[in-house]
Amino acid sequence: MNDSDRRSFLKSVMLGAGSVALHPALTGSTVQAAEQPEPLQAIEFENVLGAYGPWAKKMLGDGPAKLSFLRDDFNRAGIDAWRKTARARLLECLAMPDSGGIPKTKVVHQVEFEGLSIEQLQWQLPYGPPTKAMFLKPANAKGRLPTILALHDHSGKKYFGHRKISRASSDVDSLIQQHVDENYGGVWWANAMARRGYAVLAPDAFLFGSRRVRLPEVPRIMSGLLVEGNPDNALDIVAYNRWARLHEHEVAKSLLCAGTTMPGVVVGEDQRALDYLCSREDVDVSRIGCCGLSSGGLRTLFLAGLDDRIAAACCVGMMTTWRDFCLNKSYTHTWMIYPPGLPRDLDYPEILGLRVPLPTLVQNAEHDQLYTLPEMQRADRMLSDIYKKAGVESHYQSAFYPGTHRFDLKMQTDAFTWLDAKLAKK
Repeated sequence: MNDSDRRSFLKSVMLGAGSVALHPALTGSTVQAAEQPEPLQAIEFENVLGAYGPWAKKMLGDGPAKLSFLRDDFNRAGIDAWRKTARARLLECLAMPDSGGIPKTKVVHQVEFEGLSIEQLQWQLPYGPPTKAMFLKPANAKGRLPTILALHDHSGKKYFGHRKISRASSDVDSLIQQHVDENYGGVWWANAMARRGYAVLAPDAFLFGSRRVRLPEVPRIMSGLLVEGNPDNALDIVAYNRWARLHEHEVAKSLLCAGTTMPGVVVGEDQRALDYLCSREDVDVSRIGCCGLSSGGLRTLFLAGLDDRIAAACCVGMMTTWRDFCLNKSYTHTWMIYPPGLPRDLDYPEILGLRVPLPTLVQNAEHDQLYTLPEMQRADRMLSDIYKKAGVESHYQSAFYPGTHRFDLKMQTDAFTWLDAKLAKK
């Protein structure tokens, strides 16, 4: 594909995804008739479902969901039984496939960079291409270290995975540099955590980086004029990312047909990464934290809600309610979020609340375009009330920062300081 073809393709994708075209039949007398409509009852279209919004909102309701710890049915004395039941329901909705046991990992390359010892890793799951990851720690580190599972974001950019938050050299792709500047204040935060004395693992998520779907492997009718492209050509990478955003719909539907879900696959793969971390002799398994922005925050929510090996969880820019997704913001988000059937039993923030009484930090941006502020605040109250009811109110912390969706230097400083305190050696 030449540059002209690529530009035409990108324009067509943008128009197809973001505009509404008139049907050819809407001409002539049809248009004239439309100019003189019969009087209709006024309907307020203030949500993504239009006239169906009030009906969907009623299904969700305003009270606690069936398995919410905030219901009168559950109390502090029975918290373990509640957690067991609620986690079982979450796992049922996730329909996680078998992703194997502890991954057999090999070191592809090892290097020292900016005072860090960095291993570029690879492991093979029972399906798909090999997973690539980066393991970082101080070059002079001895013994077992406090550890962070660093989870990268989505951002509609599937060509790259862990390289959005970790690096092993000063030679960086210009698109990654732009992404890091815009979302992370110019800091590869996995490296920053390693320089604080942590061991850090940053793996590629399902459908990202090494785990992305390759264009030659799908039918030509789906890939269109696109070819795999030149990894050094920014235009090819941007074209792939735009294609992959749309292809995610097909992936999600196909996984449902296979009896699993996209969040189920993602969480299962993150658990295998956690398994690997716990198998290393330089990792203190009692001091493992988890952190991520956006879909990295989503992955933190699911993983930390399900797995008590996460001693401290920091969810950044990924907190709201099912009501917000349902009525306002589903169009801004990935299929990685939605376990079918779960909203009747647990609200979205209550997935993270399943880890109570373990320490949890949530960071929000007041003007985050991906959520509405009232629902972010409602989610915050839910989590606060869960921890309060459990008798460990101080184990939950949250903060609202001015600005839009990001994990900037101020937020990083606050998050890293919090993680330092929670993962300090007892």
